[in-house]
Amino acid sequence: MTLKTFKLGGIHPPEHKISAGKAIELMPIPTQVSIPLGQVLGVPSIPIVKRGDQVQVGQLIGKGEAFISAQVHSSVSGKVLKVDGVPDSSGYRRNAVLIEVEGDDWTDGIDRSTELNRNIRELTQSDIIEKIKSSGIVGLGGATFPSHVKLMVPKGKVAEVLLINGVECEPYLTSDHRLMLERGEELLVGCQILMKGLGVDRAIIGIENNKMDAIDHLASLIADYPGISIQALKVQYPQGGEKQLIKACINREVPSGKLPIEVGAVVNNVGTAFAVYEAVQKNKPLIERIVTVAGKSLMESANFQVRIGTPISQLIEKVGGLPEDTGKVISGGPMMGKALNSLEVPVVKGTSGILIMNAKEAKRSRAVNCIRCGKCTAVCPMGLEPFYLAQLAKYEDYSGCEKNRIMDCIECGSCMYTCPSYRPLLDYIRLGKTQVGKLMRSRQN
Repeated sequence: MTLKTFKLGGIHPPEHKISAGKAIELMPIPTQVSIPLGQVLGVPSIPIVKRGDQVQVGQLIGKGEAFISAQVHSSVSGKVLKVDGVPDSSGYRRNAVLIEVEGDDWTDGIDRSTELNRNIRELTQSDIIEKIKSSGIVGLGGATFPSHVKLMVPKGKVAEVLLINGVECEPYLTSDHRLMLERGEELLVGCQILMKGLGVDRAIIGIENNKMDAIDHLASLIADYPGISIQALKVQYPQGGEKQLIKACINREVPSGKLPIEVGAVVNNVGTAFAVYEAVQKNKPLIERIVTVAGKSLMESANFQVRIGTPISQLIEKVGGLPEDTGKVISGGPMMGKALNSLEVPVVKGTSGILIMNAKEAKRSRAVNCIRCGKCTAVCPMGLEPFYLAQLAKYEDYSGCEKNRIMDCIECGSCMYTCPSYRPLLDYIRLGKTQVGKLMRSRQN
């Protein structure tokens, strides 16, 4: 099998896939959940419940009214305690629905059986898009872009191929790996639904070759799913970036500032494809997801099927609690994740993993002067000059940041990882991106 990869930059951090052999476990339902209304890369939804209301599992509690928004559903049954701000992974308070759990009563119409439903013949494109929208499906690889919007191809553009991202290139994370192994057929039906929703007859599932069991498993199933192929990829971070995956799988380059549809591609995560299957075939909204909990010092690592809104503290308790040498708890992986300042932050649609780093791993080395080695430029998968962008942002030259394509940065962290002077390059670049984004929006108003 020929291994493909992207050509520009990239690094090879230690994989640490210590939970890869751990089957998905069902996480117990918590006694209380906090379900944020802003779980999408876009406008938060509007609450349609209030204090004292009784809700069921799968009931709509937040309405996404903007074009770039998503519906929010209750993951539990019980009484609404209040609608109030709760801290998110960045430490900011965001509007959320707090629910006291009472039993586990589901709304009518949700098919909770495990029987595979492959019948999609009667579905139309509009049926699929509307069902994905009403079910609150977003990108589960971390970006959380509304999935129904990706299927709405802009006028003048043509979708040619669906790419399914099974790369999971972040160290430690294994939730996608386990999903491919344990929910393979459902995932493939989800691919077929997305293909029909896009109007394409070709799909490629890209998987790095450190997951050969997943490659072999899906390859053994695809004979019954015309148009879907498996592409084994070389292990190279950040292979899971949309533009890197497109380059690796179909050898097309997305122009600066453009979206994948510009080259005829639409990219979805394997978790998203599975969620689409459950939404369309089982009438089940996005109320739970697979989350990896891992760390070198943990008693055990695990992959949990978790209800949205569950406090992260309960996942950590389930694997034996925080080790004494804990330095940081990170939502996501070590390269792109965010360090948490509270363990009461809830699991959201974009929570792919919880990483517990020991104090030695978590300690940042003291930054010293740049030695002009050029390593950050050499490893940047977007062909940028991170040292220069960081300097521009540090000295608030945001027009210079924009001119030098700072918005093309995918925040993969390869530059910081490889810097021998331990410069906080990505910290400054993120600051610069925030300010440039404000400038760009101000010009549109």
